Amino acid sequence: MPPGTSNSLEHVYAAVVIQMKTSHRCLGVGGTPAIQCKSLPIAFAGTHLFQLRLLVSGQLCSPHLHFILISAATSHPKEMASKLGVAVTLFFLLASIAVLISVAVIQVHKTTYVSPGLKYGIVLDAGSSRTTIYLYQWPAEKENNTGVVNQAFKCRVKGSGISSLGQDSAQDKYSWNSMKKCMSEVMEEIPSSQHNTTPLFLGATAGMRLLRSKNETASEKILQDLREYLKNLPFSFQNASIISGEEEGLYGWITVNYLMGNFIEKNLWNAWVRPHGADTVGSLDLGGASTQIAFSVPPEELLQEPWPNGFLRVWLYGYEYSVYTSSFKCYGKDKAEKKVLASLLQRFSSRKIENPCYLKGYSTTLTADYIFETPCNAKPRNYNPKEQITIVGTGDPALCRATVRKIFDLASCQGLSNCSFNLVYQPPASGVFMAYAGFSYIAEMFQLNTSFSLDTFNSTTWSHCSTPWQKLKEMYVNSTEKYLRSYCYLANLIYTLLVDGYGFNPQTWNNIQFRNEVNNNSIAWPLGYMLTLSNMIPGEAKLVLLPMDNSVFAGLLFMFSALAILSIMILIISVVRACF
Repeated sequence: MPPGTSNSLEHVYAAVVIQMKTSHRCLGVGGTPAIQCKSLPIAFAGTHLFQLRLLVSGQLCSPHLHFILISAATSHPKEMASKLGVAVTLFFLLASIAVLISVAVIQVHKTTYVSPGLKYGIVLDAGSSRTTIYLYQWPAEKENNTGVVNQAFKCRVKGSGISSLGQDSAQDKYSWNSMKKCMSEVMEEIPSSQHNTTPLFLGATAGMRLLRSKNETASEKILQDLREYLKNLPFSFQNASIISGEEEGLYGWITVNYLMGNFIEKNLWNAWVRPHGADTVGSLDLGGASTQIAFSVPPEELLQEPWPNGFLRVWLYGYEYSVYTSSFKCYGKDKAEKKVLASLLQRFSSRKIENPCYLKGYSTTLTADYIFETPCNAKPRNYNPKEQITIVGTGDPALCRATVRKIFDLASCQGLSNCSFNLVYQPPASGVFMAYAGFSYIAEMFQLNTSFSLDTFNSTTWSHCSTPWQKLKEMYVNSTEKYLRSYCYLANLIYTLLVDGYGFNPQTWNNIQFRNEVNNNSIAWPLGYMLTLSNMIPGEAKLVLLPMDNSVFAGLLFMFSALAILSIMILIISVVRACF
């Protein structure tokens, strides 16, 4: 053994032991470590337990082994620092990713949408017997281009309908003052900041349609006077016009189905959706001068082009509907009663006639112009508008029904399956129907439920028509004579319309509901009119409230994205160095 070798080896051994004694131990042969120069495990600088066997057969490694082992032993703190750096970098990477995900989730899922408020619309229902003003409201953002409309306010103008304007100055003044009072009340219901954006419409119905057919100049003057008045109000006046009978029927159908929830409803998540499998409901409207029927027909039944008369297309809440609608002027409750009186006058030569539809014990005197100053009745020869006509009630329910049937041309539809009366086309009425206005008045008068059988209606009608007038007056002390005397006639008019005209039988009659309101909303054509018009009124987007400002959100995204990218780059460099 060369001199100094032992000392060198001891130095090597000592160096190894000093550097690694806390976690390793080295084994030698015969008390003296032996080293094999060709293999030095990389785990030597690690922290795991290992055995370093220094085996040399007969010869020792060169003295520089001391430096190799010292280098291997003293490199341990550097590698520990490198691993600590990798761990810190990995922590920042994971933390950055967590922050990015959290910020994104908060910004998206914690965002709130605030309605921009309500929009308002005003519709004046200028009917034949009176004018009613409706105020509607709906969320400004709308749903599928149609407003979710609710009735906010209703005011009935006192006096007669607008078709009577210009005939009595005192009555005109009374009606105008009442209308102005109603409009003042409507004005108070709408925030002043929205007055100039609130649309205002007037729709005149059968009373004005009849006046226009009789005297177009007079009807146009009434409309022009109303336009001038409405233009001077602080609202956004749109139009004052006479709507057709078909439009009136269609708007009534829209109103009924909207209020019944057949177009749109809220789901479990409080979102407006179209009801799955919802069937629409038919509409039956009985006004003062006209009556309307409307119901939808499945598309498969309308394969022929062009469609038969009476069908209209309507687009609501993103869906198209095909609706049959028909209107019969002069068959409203007021005008039809005058038709009955005119037919009775033809049967009597004297100016005193018996009316089986007025109760026994009742009598009244009317002037001839009350009966004949309407386009619904042809004036007799030697007509004198001031002639006095005495009418005496006999209270005969069977004869009353026969008398009412005479004002209908039922023979023209005999043998035809798709015909109502007066030779008017109508597909078979099927499904559920809502009967309102004059139809519901009789149900209220007879104290019937919203749905009742045809037998119940007939028996109640017979009982009412057989009641003496004096007894009826004692039963209804607060009722006006004009209306109380006509309920027997009205009940028979409704029977004739529904059964003989529209074709309801004892079974399908059970599908009719007699109602005037649904959820505090009046069943009337103006609501359907407003829904249709809201298709053309621009909606507003919801106001978006974010959890954090856009600049803060962008800054956080940039900062933690940069930190994540930097961490990834450091990790890649560390891996490359370790491998090479």
